[in-house]
Amino acid sequence: MTVLLAQISDLHLDGSERATRRAERVMEHLRALPHPVDAVLVTGDIADHGEEAEYEEAARILAAPFPVLTLPGNHDVRAPYRKALLGEAPDDAPVNRLHDISGTAVLMCDSSIPGRDEGRLDAVTLDWLDTTLAGLPRDTPALIAFHHPPVGLHHPLVDSMLLEGPGRLATLLEAHPQVVAVLTGHAHMAAASVFAGRPLIVGPAVTWTLRLPWEGDDPADRDQPPGIAFHVLDDDRRLTTHYRVVL
Repeated sequence: MTVLLAQISDLHLDGSERATRRAERVMEHLRALPHPVDAVLVTGDIADHGEEAEYEEAARILAAPFPVLTLPGNHDVRAPYRKALLGEAPDDAPVNRLHDISGTAVLMCDSSIPGRDEGRLDAVTLDWLDTTLAGLPRDTPALIAFHHPPVGLHHPLVDSMLLEGPGRLATLLEAHPQVVAVLTGHAHMAAASVFAGRPLIVGPAVTWTLRLPWEGDDPADRDQPPGIAFHVLDDDRRLTTHYRVVL
């Protein structure tokens, strides 16, 4: 079956009217689609300061009649994230989750390093990925999502805080051909590349867009509208991505 996923990223909810309204507009747009998505993936930096009140607001804004899958970014803090957004006991361990979305395995992984901007898939997360993928039926397509891109995107700001040690993930993917693509956020811009022979799709940000070096010296374009990536996974396991902005 064809699977339709929406990806949003980098909401940076901070209690301000601007951040709240931009996130609300995106979710209102998604809830109003004539054909509902099978799930929404939120690829990190949901909160700006990692405070419990920010996750309480996120839980309200992200409520929807379809599954909304989340993962932490470098601005998120695991214990309040778990408590206020997931309704779980506070815990500082990596937040990794497997979701079955219409027969597609979506693995939402935690690449955050507490207190740092760069990312890492630590040993616990890599072991979880390997074990989880090995336990899937071989004909089940899988998507892996985490916050930090594993390759450079040609901007000095984002390239200074990428995923550390991406070779470990590349080696893991060699053993799991059912992984169709890798999805990330963090860069505050829509981008497409390749990693370990798979499509690498970087979702646009809700809060502001990163200007590339040839677009100007001020990196933050706060006038660009929020972005959404729509991913279509078809019966041939081909992933097609369409980008939209929400005016």
